[in-house]
Amino acid sequence: KQAWRRALLALAALALLGVACDNADAGTDAEGGAAAADPPAAASAFPRTVEDSSGASVTIEASPQRIVRISETIQADDAVGGRMGRLDGRVAWVTGGGRGIGRAVALALAADGAAVAVSARTRSELDAVAGEVRESGGRAFAVAADAMSLADTSAAATAIAEGLGPVDILVNNAGGGTGIADAGQLTPEQRDAALFAANVDLNLFSAYRASRAVLESMVERGFGRIINIGSGYAKRSGGAPAYTAAKHGLIGLTRAMAAQVATRGVTVNCLCPGWTNTQLVNVQAMAKARDTDAASVRRAIESENLQRRILEPEELAPMAVLLAAPESFGITGQVISVDGGYRV
Repeated sequence: KQAWRRALLALAALALLGVACDNADAGTDAEGGAAAADPPAAASAFPRTVEDSSGASVTIEASPQRIVRISETIQADDAVGGRMGRLDGRVAWVTGGGRGIGRAVALALAADGAAVAVSARTRSELDAVAGEVRESGGRAFAVAADAMSLADTSAAATAIAEGLGPVDILVNNAGGGTGIADAGQLTPEQRDAALFAANVDLNLFSAYRASRAVLESMVERGFGRIINIGSGYAKRSGGAPAYTAAKHGLIGLTRAMAAQVATRGVTVNCLCPGWTNTQLVNVQAMAKARDTDAASVRRAIESENLQRRILEPEELAPMAVLLAAPESFGITGQVISVDGGYRV
């Protein structure tokens, strides 16, 4: 948690430094001509301190030579058990929160102070995650809901608001693959169309439904963070057509919704994993489908990113927490990957 605060504060410091250096350098103006000989703005703008609500701060000192010295101070309040979380007082809802990436993100949000609600279809997994949050001293709420059902999604949003409070942070993590009922009664063409529609529903429409369920309240309160969990296939080919199309659509939804609420205190971003150690990455099943062995499949998967490895779900959680934090208001409409350098 502290490492991510330092990273965020350092980024803010560098952003401020860039402004100061642009003003202080005797460079050229936007038209390419000589800059006006006004007194450098950096003389009065620095030193400058950037501070977050938890009490962490950085002091920035800059020179025209773009030399920066960042000193950090941590003001812990021992009387209340140490540093406050960045997400204290916030309510987060993680769909598909019973396992894998959803579980990891839910636990990380709770560790930074958020009250966390998790939803999915498997009640036992939700109860386990909620139990972990409570054991660590946090507030948790578990609600069984089918992400493909409008009625379930609306009911879940209402139940969470009544149990924890209005949702401030929504993580649309539900997704993957799904089948259809009574497939044997359909023609091959009907079955193909139904499967395509069902998988687009799960991986795209589910995010829209959940977002619409909480967005109005976020806008009314002037604060909201929506984080859509994408995929490596959200930006390139390689997956099944329905899944790939849906994840590409999720990027479009992210950008369109971000534009609609950009001035209302709400941000919308898409966080894309690559190959990650979840139940969706079943190496044995993939090997059987490809008529090869599991070791070969694993080597092929690992070769697709620069780090030559499969990531753990917990590696995405810090970025999700950053995107959920109040300090991240300037980040919206973005597609951010935590994937070990997948197909760079």
